Amino acid sequence: MAKAKKRKDTKRNSFIKGISTNKNITEEHIGVYESIDYPLFSFKYLQEHSIRDCKDHKFFFDFLIRLRKLSELGWNQIRTSARHSFGMEKIPRESIIPQIPNFITPDVEELHVFRSNGNNTALVGLQIDKIFHVLFIETKHGDIYKHQ
Repeated sequence: MAKAKKRKDTKRNSFIKGISTNKNITEEHIGVYESIDYPLFSFKYLQEHSIRDCKDHKFFFDFLIRLRKLSELGWNQIRTSARHSFGMEKIPRESIIPQIPNFITPDVEELHVFRSNGNNTALVGLQIDKIFHVLFIETKHGDIYKHQ
């Protein structure tokens, strides 16, 4: 009986590809990446400054829904949207309140900002190609950068 259930789960999840042990990237892999026109969010470099003390579960739920909406819009719509809506703006690195991580080199003069929720708190990071590297998530207005 357990085997039947396992087989059923395998069929249901057949669209998930296994991790390739081959270190070569094929044209198929490149084609998939190039066809993506929405933000890919990376949290590898996320700093804990504002989120560490946040106990508001609704904030994090709303934040995830916001990321989903940004992914649905795609880069073209993000670029034409207002900055306090679903758009993105650039801010000078000097506006960042916590220390910027050392791996962000001095030649990077501006960081990129999305609104993390509908309440104008910020999601600060660096867009490189299709990937938005999240550095800070502002849970309280003004925790991460000096708003104007």
